Amino acid sequence: MKKELLLASALVGSLGLAGVAEAATASMSGSVTAGVTGDDMGGTGGSNQGAVQTSELSFSVSETTDAGVKISTSLEIVDEGGNVADESGLTLTFTDGSTLDLIEAGTAFGGGIAAIPAASGSQGITDVSGNASPTDLDWADSSDAVGFDWGSATGAIGGMTVGFSAAMGDDANTANTSTPESSYSVGVTYAMDAGDTAITLGAGMINVTSSNDTAKNDHASSAALSLSAVTGALTVGAGYSNGEGVTSDGAGAIAVEMDSVSYMEAGAKYVSGDMTFVVSMIDSEAKTGTLGTAEVTGADKHESVSASIDYAVAAGVTATLGFTDVANTNDGTASEANGGSSWYVGAAVSF
Repeated sequence: MKKELLLASALVGSLGLAGVAEAATASMSGSVTAGVTGDDMGGTGGSNQGAVQTSELSFSVSETTDAGVKISTSLEIVDEGGNVADESGLTLTFTDGSTLDLIEAGTAFGGGIAAIPAASGSQGITDVSGNASPTDLDWADSSDAVGFDWGSATGAIGGMTVGFSAAMGDDANTANTSTPESSYSVGVTYAMDAGDTAITLGAGMINVTSSNDTAKNDHASSAALSLSAVTGALTVGAGYSNGEGVTSDGAGAIAVEMDSVSYMEAGAKYVSGDMTFVVSMIDSEAKTGTLGTAEVTGADKHESVSASIDYAVAAGVTATLGFTDVANTNDGTASEANGGSSWYVGAAVSF
């Protein structure tokens, strides 16, 4: 038995000396955020303040084959202070700069959106009124984990960066809920120089079928347009998306039809030395109805204006002052207790 163990050890050692990979290259990154936020809701919503303490920790793993293809993945183990084990899929980066994401790949729709400045900070009013209007330009960005997302190298096709993705789920029908089944999406970005201004245009389309047999709408269907322009220290951007889908008002809530979705956002950022100033806004609406029925008359609406100042205190340390004012409407009726203003003061340490 001892000879067999020695032989096994020698074999492993010889394989390692022969150049067989025994471990990929790994790195870690994360952050710790600490601050205070205060909310002042309208109507009977009252006011409150409290501490904000969050943390992030993730590991990135990659290796390159003899043919020059980079294989990478990641593992997030802490997300906003909560212990998780969120593994990513695999990303293959080829020698021509193109990429192929496999398993939990995401969508090309989200990749086709230009970067629009948005205020930083942990301030915000949590809407619990049943408002289904979206708060993200890529609100329709969803897919089953069994899929792929291919993207060309930057500017590789007529100066454009092009992506295509698909996923093929097969979830069982469950009453009152909806999950993504088959999805298809495309995303395109085009970068150009206009004198002293660098302009990026983005466009994307996505269609995601629903696992629910009762739903009138697909799980998500949307088109989005976006623009970003950078002139020296100033960046401005805007985006618009529309469509329809199925959504839930909260965890465990019954899914509802979401029709006539209209979403717009805009933002501006100015950098001066160690200071970064940002202002941004969101204006969105959607009409909702129970699964399998037509939309109601009144619309859900979300309107917000935000601003923030970031100060680079030291390498990896950023102090933030943020403010947001929110107004929500549910089925055509203002939800004053679910709107109002919120402020944040805090700092983040990243590594």
